[in-house]
Amino acid sequence: MNKASGPSGGTGISPVQLAVLRGRLEQIADEMDATLFRSAFNPIIAEAHDASHGLYDAETGETLVQGKEGLPVFVGVMAFAVRYVIDLTRDDPPKDGDVYIFNDPYEGGTHLSDFKLVRPLFRNGKVFCYLASVGHWHDVAGNVPGNYNPAATESFQEGVHIPPVKLFRAGVRQDDILSILRTNSRLPLSVYGDLNAQVSALDLGHGRLNALLDEYGDDTISAVFAELRARAHLQMQAHISALPDGDVAATDYLDNDGIKDEALPIAVDVHVDGERMVLDFSRSAAQCAGPVNISRSTAIAACYVALKHLFPDVPANAGVLDPVEIIIPDQSLLSATAPKPVGGYTETILR
Repeated sequence: MNKASGPSGGTGISPVQLAVLRGRLEQIADEMDATLFRSAFNPIIAEAHDASHGLYDAETGETLVQGKEGLPVFVGVMAFAVRYVIDLTRDDPPKDGDVYIFNDPYEGGTHLSDFKLVRPLFRNGKVFCYLASVGHWHDVAGNVPGNYNPAATESFQEGVHIPPVKLFRAGVRQDDILSILRTNSRLPLSVYGDLNAQVSALDLGHGRLNALLDEYGDDTISAVFAELRARAHLQMQAHISALPDGDVAATDYLDNDGIKDEALPIAVDVHVDGERMVLDFSRSAAQCAGPVNISRSTAIAACYVALKHLFPDVPANAGVLDPVEIIIPDQSLLSATAPKPVGGYTETILR
C-alpha cells in the first residue's frame, strides 16, 4: 500500500495511520487524567480537574501529546517542568523506574500548590520520552491553610518549596521524601492520597505507551510525534498568514497586588509579518510585592492557551509556538524571580 507523506515531507505515515495513532496517544493522556480524577483525595483535583498529564520529548522536554480534561494552563507549562528535570539530570541521567517530584513555580511554572511528577520511559536502554503529571494539592504548609495568602510578600509564606528530587529510585519509593511531604502539610492524608493517585496515573500511562510501542514500533511512534509537530507548525503558520500584517496593542490591568493600591498594567504589542507573530509584553508592570506575579514559563503557557483558543484545530504540541516569538523582560510581573510570591497567579493569567 502506498503511504502518503504528510506536511513534514516524508515521514512514511499515511493519513489514516496518523489519525489512528494520534487518537491512541491522546487517549493515553486522557486515561491518565481520568485515573487521577477518580483517585485523588482532594476535590480541587477530583472535581475541579486542577491537574494535567502528557508525553514530552526526551531531549527538549517539549510537549508531544497532552490530555484534554485538565486545567488549560498546564497544557503549555509542563514542558518547562520536564525541561527543568532534563537540564538538572544531564550529569546524573535518570534510570528506569525513577520518578522526580517538585513544585518549583519559577522553573516549572504556576504556584507551590501544583506538584509535578516526571517519569522517563525507557526503550532499549535509552529514554524514549517523559511522562508527567501535575496536580494541585490541598495544603503544602505556608502561613495560611490552603496556601492562598493574599498578604504574602515572598513565596516562603505560600508553602514549602521542593526542588526536583527522586520520589522513586529505580522503582523503589523513597519514604524519607514522602515523610517530608506529609509532615509539611496540615492535611497529610490528602497529600498521601493525591500523590499516590498521580503515581498511579503515571503507571497507567507508562504501561499503555509501552504496549503501543510494542504494537507499532518505536520508529513509527517517533515518526507520528514528528508529523504531528510539523502539522501544528504549518497550521499555525497558515493561520497567522491569514491575519493582516501590522501591529495591534492592548492593555489590561490588575487593580492592585494586594499589598500596594496601585494598578498593574499587563500590556502586549502584537506584530504580524507574513507567517510570523511577535507577542511583546515589554510595556507590562515590573514584578510586584504581592502574590499576583507569574513566572516566565507560566506567561508563555498562557499565550499558548490563548493561541489554541483562537486556532483550536491545531494539534496541542510544541509546534504551536514555532512561528511565534514571545518577548518578556526580566523581572517583569510576567517573569518573576524567587522569592517573589506567585500564589495568586490565576488572577494574572486570566488577563
